[in-house]
Amino acid sequence: MNTQLVLFWVMAPISVGSAIAMLLQRSAVYAALLLVVNFFTLGVFYLMLDAPFLFAVQIIVYAGAIMVLFLFVIMLLGVDRKESLIERLPAQRPLTVLFALLVAAEIFLAVRLGVGFSGSGSPNFAANGGGSTQALAKVLFKNYFFPFEVTSVLLIIAAIAAIVMAGRMASGEPSDPIAEEQLELEATGAPPELPPVEEPERVP
Repeated sequence: MNTQLVLFWVMAPISVGSAIAMLLQRSAVYAALLLVVNFFTLGVFYLMLDAPFLFAVQIIVYAGAIMVLFLFVIMLLGVDRKESLIERLPAQRPLTVLFALLVAAEIFLAVRLGVGFSGSGSPNFAANGGGSTQALAKVLFKNYFFPFEVTSVLLIIAAIAAIVMAGRMASGEPSDPIAEEQLELEATGAPPELPPVEEPERVP
């Protein structure tokens, strides 16, 4: 039997199982670890498709750097932090289902019209002659250099914001006063206290 076929049938159930377990996991730390497993299986799939550069990027960047950053932020914010179950946006779930269906339809039409299910590929597709690494470097550091740097700055800002929020929680200052107040109301079941109304002074 082909070794590549055996490796695929070993990694495919692990990939699907880790993805489903990540969605059903309540602990944020375990969900992040399961996502690391899923990223690793995707990297093996890239290696099986003769894409060693994408395999290295998947393992080093996604399964390594980004997921370590996720775990770092989760540990800073606290794994036992309680969140309010009151939804501030009532239409959030119906919109989520609607956009998920639209994305699924878009992927289906893109595969159907662009690539096809027969595996023949698009007739207008032409592989780059310099290799995938050279082509990616040319596009990333020449045509899209500014968006690439802006994304890097945003990631740094997000990490600094996580550290600031963790410092506030460590000092006892609530990071979200509205969420803290909602949690207290859910725990006690009492209506919110209104500030006392000062009576106007009577003029003799």
